[in-house]
Amino acid sequence: MSDPITNRIAWLTLPDPTTLDAETLALLDKACVNVGFLPNVFSVYTIRPDHMLRWIKLFNAMMRGEAGLTPAEREMIGVVVSAENRCLYCLVSHGAELRQLLGDPILAEQISYDYRRASLDARTRAMLDYAVKLTRTPVECCEADIERLRAHGFTDRDIFDIAEIAAMFNFTNRLASATGMQPNHEYYSQARQSIDSLDQGSTADKPVGSAM
Repeated sequence: MSDPITNRIAWLTLPDPTTLDAETLALLDKACVNVGFLPNVFSVYTIRPDHMLRWIKLFNAMMRGEAGLTPAEREMIGVVVSAENRCLYCLVSHGAELRQLLGDPILAEQISYDYRRASLDARTRAMLDYAVKLTRTPVECCEADIERLRAHGFTDRDIFDIAEIAAMFNFTNRLASATGMQPNHEYYSQARQSIDSLDQGSTADKPVGSAM
């Protein structure tokens, strides 16, 4: 007999959906259409729907809006920060998104488990090193970090975006961990090619810069 606790999506008692306002319900419906199911983060966030509406606008602007960083680079930052924080929800959900964006489940998994061992170019590694430093020891961030990123070709706007995305994921990681948020089961199987179906010389063997 299955444990009913495993079917819970969070430790909190969530509002009855019939009590939600029209704007919130419209956002949930849109998420279902876009993703194919309702991500549990939306369900949990209905406890403060006014906050959710503001948060999702900022999140979408950072992750999907115009920027010098590619969508895959932005997801890499989110995944690496989530790995550093050991955030189950964000690692599973954004790991799935990274697999889709890269089209290479092996490289995406390597980045999720330990980006330092993944076949990344120096520019990408510097970006992720900075995101991890900001996550682990923010008090040690210094101007030399900015200069290092500039030397790898990042503009100051890019650097701001790296920091902002890392900060956003530190926020969402802590919120997900504090509330016991569970990832949707659908994420686990998304964008996972069979290893046998990958061509020899997969992008997993190439720097990200040449794989995208």
